[in-house]
Amino acid sequence: MGNLFPYWCSMLETPLAFVPLIDVPVPVPSPADTLTFIFHRGRLLLRTPDLALPTLDQVAALALDLTRAQPVGLWQGRYCQTLWCDDDTLPDASVEWRGLRSLFNVLDDGFVGLASRAVQLAEWARSHRYCGVCATPTVRLPGERCFKCLGCAMVAYPRISPAMMVLIRKGDQVLLALHKQSPSQRYSPLAGFLEAGESVEEAVHREVMEEVGLRVHNLNYFMSQSWPFPHSLMLAFTADYLDGEIRLDENEIAEARWFGPGDTWPEASSSVSISSLLVQAHRLPPPG
Repeated sequence: MGNLFPYWCSMLETPLAFVPLIDVPVPVPSPADTLTFIFHRGRLLLRTPDLALPTLDQVAALALDLTRAQPVGLWQGRYCQTLWCDDDTLPDASVEWRGLRSLFNVLDDGFVGLASRAVQLAEWARSHRYCGVCATPTVRLPGERCFKCLGCAMVAYPRISPAMMVLIRKGDQVLLALHKQSPSQRYSPLAGFLEAGESVEEAVHREVMEEVGLRVHNLNYFMSQSWPFPHSLMLAFTADYLDGEIRLDENEIAEARWFGPGDTWPEASSSVSISSLLVQAHRLPPPG
């Protein structure tokens, strides 16, 4: 149904040849064989104007504490590490901060996918330098992606926030909505974060009822995607319309409507997102 496979290559995901690492490899890679991802509030430091990672000299000019760098993995024969800047001041115009969204369809998808992994690890390390219970400094545990408090033994793993996404089908139509908080301000399937104690299927039913007042059934899993804004795991489904009339949650949804083969469709969301893949996979061609 639809035209799925031409869109797979645009998926934002870690490159297939990437090898994740929790600890720094032994022997320690030389600086010349190391790729360093540096972030400030989610923005990546890149060279101007070629948008490559900074050189050794450019990294050194920032005077960062490289001991706080976190292992990411091996890619194209090089060791990758990530860390953060507390200050966004730059030494000169040879480098710049770029938001990851601005790199979609500009840089190689594999590189952006790797950067999306690196930014989540950098933010985890930045935000867990101290225990959230007793404020004691934490330490990294070898062999685990984990910070541990030496005072109260609290442990902190990278935060991953599961979220559901669902494309509702009604005959040859699908429901798309304009979410008020969407950065792209484009129509997309319904989506929302899971609540504590809730299964993803329960979240689908709850979010659909809350956001558009509909009931659905026949849920089918589509696929998942890590989404680094800021640390989501998107779990996508399709579902069939059961009953109800569209009733908007005006705090969340600006507009929602059914789109079919004969309709003029809105501009798609980012081609690297699971949202775009989900819609394209279930969009029927126009009649004739």
